[in-house]
Amino acid sequence: MTARILVVDDEPQFLRALATNLRGAGYEIETATTASEALNAAALRPPDAVVLDLLLPDGTGTDVCRELRTWSDAPIVVVSAVGDEPEKIAALDAGADDYVTKPFAIGELLARLRAALRRAGPPGEPVVEVGPIRIDLDKEAVTVDGRLVHVTPHEYRILRLLALNPGKLLTHRTILREVWGPAYGAESNYLHVYMSQLRRKIEPDPTRPRYLLTEPGAGYRLVAPS
Repeated sequence: MTARILVVDDEPQFLRALATNLRGAGYEIETATTASEALNAAALRPPDAVVLDLLLPDGTGTDVCRELRTWSDAPIVVVSAVGDEPEKIAALDAGADDYVTKPFAIGELLARLRAALRRAGPPGEPVVEVGPIRIDLDKEAVTVDGRLVHVTPHEYRILRLLALNPGKLLTHRTILREVWGPAYGAESNYLHVYMSQLRRKIEPDPTRPRYLLTEPGAGYRLVAPS
């Protein structure tokens, strides 16, 4: 079944080029140029995913994310020339699944979109694998290359959260809120300590991480290097 993507951008030339590339990749495309058009289109024909510009004539992509998240679970990939970290974090906290800064290679966007669609698919078995890292959600056990790794309860919850969102950038606030609760939402230094401990346990070289990657000022991703 062909995935339907809603592409939202107010720059006609960019919108045409992006829609053409996505159609060439096999997706069915619907377009919108304003926040209100995007919300109406998503309500009338719910998309499988949304590619959303941050700056729109009648609002912001962050506002659109926040509104969509009240009734839609469709993955949202924000694309914008606004590369400031606060803007990225605001969009991610509002419900975006990923963020790509213009200009970007179309291959990068397609890869991010494929990953977002995979994450939105039906749940699989209670075992998550990311590269050599294997997390048995039923037994709460972590192995790396078949070797059992002892992790503390909080380390396990961080790794589980990242593994359930492979490749997705999770903000400091999101991780802290999900693992420790709302009261810890601003304790990013607290999180850095746990991430350092996790890297020592699962990375071949903790000083040059390959799996637990930092997005400076924003958060963390768990990735499987190709």
